Amino acid sequence: MDKLVTIGKASRLTGVSAKMIRYYEEVDVLKKASRTDAGYRLYNQGHIQQLGFIRRSRNLGFSMTEIQSLLKFWLDTDRESRNVKQLALRHLQEINEKIVALEKMREILQQLADKCDGDDNPDCPILEGLAQRSPQ
Repeated sequence: MDKLVTIGKASRLTGVSAKMIRYYEEVDVLKKASRTDAGYRLYNQGHIQQLGFIRRSRNLGFSMTEIQSLLKFWLDTDRESRNVKQLALRHLQEINEKIVALEKMREILQQLADKCDGDDNPDCPILEGLAQRSPQ
Protein backbone atom coordinates (compact mmCIF):
# COMPACT_ATOMS: atom_id res chain seq x y z
CA MET A 1 0.00 0.00 0.00
CA ASP A 2 1.12 3.56 -0.74
CA LYS A 3 2.66 5.40 2.17
CA LEU A 4 0.41 8.35 3.00
CA VAL A 5 1.83 11.68 4.15
CA THR A 6 0.32 14.81 5.64
CA ILE A 7 0.16 18.11 3.78
CA GLY A 8 3.23 19.37 5.65
CA LYS A 9 5.30 16.39 4.57
CA ALA A 10 3.94 16.63 1.00
CA SER A 11 4.98 20.27 0.99
CA ARG A 12 8.51 19.45 2.17
CA LEU A 13 8.86 16.62 -0.36
CA THR A 14 7.73 18.70 -3.34
CA GLY A 15 8.66 22.28 -2.53
CA VAL A 16 5.01 23.30 -2.99
CA SER A 17 3.54 25.25 -0.08
CA ALA A 18 0.62 23.77 1.85
CA LYS A 19 -1.44 26.77 0.81
CA MET A 20 -0.77 26.05 -2.88
CA ILE A 21 -1.50 22.34 -2.42
CA ARG A 22 -4.92 23.24 -1.00
CA TYR A 23 -5.44 25.68 -3.90
CA TYR A 24 -4.54 23.03 -6.50
CA GLU A 25 -7.11 20.72 -4.93
CA GLU A 26 -9.71 23.49 -4.89
CA VAL A 27 -9.31 24.24 -8.61
CA ASP A 28 -9.20 20.52 -9.49
CA VAL A 29 -5.63 20.50 -10.76
CA LEU A 30 -4.77 17.97 -8.06
CA LYS A 31 -7.08 15.12 -7.08
CA LYS A 32 -8.49 15.73 -3.61
CA ALA A 33 -6.61 13.93 -0.86
CA SER A 34 -8.22 11.40 1.39
CA ARG A 35 -8.84 12.54 4.94
CA THR A 36 -8.38 11.08 8.36
CA ASP A 37 -11.25 10.94 10.82
CA ALA A 38 -9.78 14.15 12.30
CA GLY A 39 -9.92 15.85 8.88
CA TYR A 40 -6.20 15.80 8.07
CA ARG A 41 -5.37 15.46 4.39
CA LEU A 42 -3.33 12.43 3.39
CA TYR A 43 -1.35 12.32 0.14
CA ASN A 44 -0.07 9.23 -1.66
CA GLN A 45 2.89 8.82 -4.02
CA GLY A 46 0.72 9.74 -7.01
CA HIS A 47 -0.14 13.07 -5.39
CA ILE A 48 3.55 13.70 -4.69
CA GLN A 49 4.49 13.00 -8.32
CA GLN A 50 1.70 15.26 -9.58
CA LEU A 51 2.75 18.07 -7.23
CA GLY A 52 6.31 17.84 -8.54
CA PHE A 53 4.98 17.91 -12.10
CA ILE A 54 2.86 20.97 -11.29
CA ARG A 55 5.77 22.76 -9.60
CA ARG A 56 8.11 22.16 -12.55
CA SER A 57 5.39 23.28 -14.97
CA ARG A 58 4.77 26.46 -12.96
CA ASN A 59 8.53 27.13 -12.90
CA LEU A 60 8.42 27.08 -16.71
CA GLY A 61 5.59 29.62 -16.67
CA PHE A 62 2.73 27.41 -17.81
CA SER A 63 -0.73 28.70 -16.84
CA MET A 64 -3.05 26.64 -14.66
CA THR A 65 -5.15 25.79 -17.72
CA GLU A 66 -2.05 24.62 -19.57
CA ILE A 67 -0.96 22.59 -16.55
CA GLN A 68 -4.34 20.89 -16.43
CA SER A 69 -3.90 19.94 -20.10
CA LEU A 70 -0.34 18.76 -19.51
CA LEU A 71 -1.46 16.63 -16.56
CA LYS A 72 -4.19 15.04 -18.68
CA PHE A 73 -1.62 14.25 -21.36
CA TRP A 74 0.80 12.87 -18.75
CA LEU A 75 -1.83 10.59 -17.24
CA ASP A 76 -3.17 9.44 -20.63
CA THR A 77 -0.96 6.64 -21.95
CA ASP A 78 -2.82 6.83 -25.29
CA ARG A 79 -1.86 10.48 -25.80
CA GLU A 80 -0.36 11.77 -29.00
CA SER A 81 2.90 13.58 -28.39
CA ARG A 82 2.12 16.05 -31.19
CA ASN A 83 -0.56 17.59 -28.96
CA VAL A 84 1.90 18.01 -26.11
CA LYS A 85 4.47 19.55 -28.45
CA GLN A 86 1.89 21.98 -29.87
CA LEU A 87 1.02 23.15 -26.37
CA ALA A 88 4.70 23.56 -25.49
CA LEU A 89 5.47 25.45 -28.71
CA ARG A 90 2.53 27.84 -28.14
CA HIS A 91 3.88 28.54 -24.68
CA LEU A 92 7.39 29.01 -26.08
CA GLN A 93 6.01 31.55 -28.58
CA GLU A 94 4.39 33.47 -25.71
CA ILE A 95 7.72 33.47 -23.86
CA ASN A 96 9.52 34.78 -26.96
CA GLU A 97 6.96 37.57 -27.32
CA LYS A 98 7.44 38.52 -23.66
CA ILE A 99 11.22 38.57 -24.15
CA VAL A 100 10.85 40.99 -27.09
CA ALA A 101 8.58 43.23 -24.99
CA LEU A 102 10.99 43.11 -22.03
CA GLU A 103 13.96 43.96 -24.27
CA LYS A 104 12.06 46.99 -25.59
CA MET A 105 11.24 48.07 -22.03
CA ARG A 106 14.90 47.68 -21.04
CA GLU A 107 16.02 49.74 -24.04
CA ILE A 108 13.61 52.60 -23.27
CA LEU A 109 14.41 52.62 -19.56
CA GLN A 110 18.14 52.55 -20.27
CA GLN A 111 17.77 55.53 -22.62
CA LEU A 112 15.86 57.46 -19.95
CA ALA A 113 18.39 56.57 -17.24
CA ASP A 114 21.30 57.57 -19.50
CA LYS A 115 19.77 61.05 -19.89
CA CYS A 116 19.51 61.58 -16.13
CA ASP A 117 22.47 63.06 -14.29
CA GLY A 118 21.24 61.66 -10.98
CA ASP A 119 22.45 64.70 -9.07
CA ASP A 120 20.87 67.30 -6.75
CA ASN A 121 19.20 69.04 -9.69
CA PRO A 122 15.38 68.68 -9.67
CA ASP A 123 15.24 68.25 -13.46
CA CYS A 124 14.70 64.59 -14.23
CA PRO A 125 14.66 63.30 -17.79
CA ILE A 126 13.27 59.98 -16.53
CA LEU A 127 10.15 61.63 -15.13
CA GLU A 128 9.85 63.87 -18.20
CA GLY A 129 10.09 60.81 -20.45
CA LEU A 130 7.41 58.97 -18.45
CA ALA A 131 5.14 62.02 -18.63
CA GLN A 132 5.33 62.18 -22.43
CA ARG A 133 2.46 60.71 -24.38
CA SER A 134 3.77 57.83 -26.45
CA PRO A 135 2.46 57.16 -29.94
CA GLN A 136 -0.19 54.44 -30.09
